[in-house]
Amino acid sequence: MSKTTDRIDPAPSASQLQDPQRRSFLKKASLAGATGAFAFAGLLDIASAKSTNSNALRHDDDHDSDDLRHEDREILIAAEIAEALAVTTYTNIINEAAFFGRLPSDDQGYLRAALQEEMSHYALEQSVTASPSPFTSFFYPKNMFSDAQTTLNVLVTLEDAFIAAYLVGVRHFSNSNLRVTAARIMGIESDHRTLARVLAADVAPQDGGPIETLTGAQGVAESVDPPNNNGYERTLCWNKIEQAVAALTPFADITAAKAAGFDVSKSFAFEPFTPKLPSNLGDFISFKGC
Repeated sequence: MSKTTDRIDPAPSASQLQDPQRRSFLKKASLAGATGAFAFAGLLDIASAKSTNSNALRHDDDHDSDDLRHEDREILIAAEIAEALAVTTYTNIINEAAFFGRLPSDDQGYLRAALQEEMSHYALEQSVTASPSPFTSFFYPKNMFSDAQTTLNVLVTLEDAFIAAYLVGVRHFSNSNLRVTAARIMGIESDHRTLARVLAADVAPQDGGPIETLTGAQGVAESVDPPNNNGYERTLCWNKIEQAVAALTPFADITAAKAAGFDVSKSFAFEPFTPKLPSNLGDFISFKGC
């Protein structure tokens, strides 16, 4: 009976984690966005106040805008901004990234489905807050849609951030309906993180593929084999929505974008649309989840 030769790789060393070449876009963005986040958070307060007395479109009779506390609104509006950023990211991967057209057709289908799902999340959240995202255009790191490695690094980084942000909602939403809904959305963001890792191996040679490693929010290059390398979702140690706000500010604020070294020569507009989910079985049913 032979012994297994599998081994567990050691955790990254402190020097690896501190290596600036290994620092993720999100870590750089967090440092650059710390100051700009005050203005960003101010917009959350303004948007929250504006929507306080609004009537939300109701999906059913178990939740509406009048049920929300101030912190609920802040989390939801921050989530709207994140979903608008996600929609804009997937839209431009599909429409602008040259490597997209050389991906296998099933991979292209995954990305198109992810776009519909992110738009569905945004529409649901806006129906509750009765307030649109206060940001409607976004900035990205240099070579975002021209270099496949950059595209997928940023995509994994953003999905890491979205997962952690929705887990903040699970911690802090004031009622179980919102907490369950946050968990349901977070699960889809986890699907999308895995999707980005699956795509890496299918990137064509002329686009720098196959890509062997991707660097997400924690700033460490991780092998894409296996495609799903999480036993548990990563919280990024965030327990306040302001931490998510600080991390995402450079994607929305030009001053913070410049400080993070993003490309500010062009912004990409959020273009909302009516989503069509890939399967009726996955449609939103109610805030109770039943």
